Amino acid sequence: MEEKIEKAIEYYNFKSKKMLDFINSSNNLTVDQIIESGEELAILEYKITALEAAKEN
Repeated sequence: MEEKIEKAIEYYNFKSKKMLDFINSSNNLTVDQIIESGEELAILEYKITALEAAKEN
């Protein structure tokens, strides 16, 4: 089970980094795109935190 959690953490970290790279490399994002990206990042970070907590237990 711990292996599945670790793979999920890796996946969500990858998705989070990809989203951050997209945001940081874009010069012409609209306000809506910035808000959507922030919401998606928040969801990813929440999932990572929850998985890390589950891994510790």
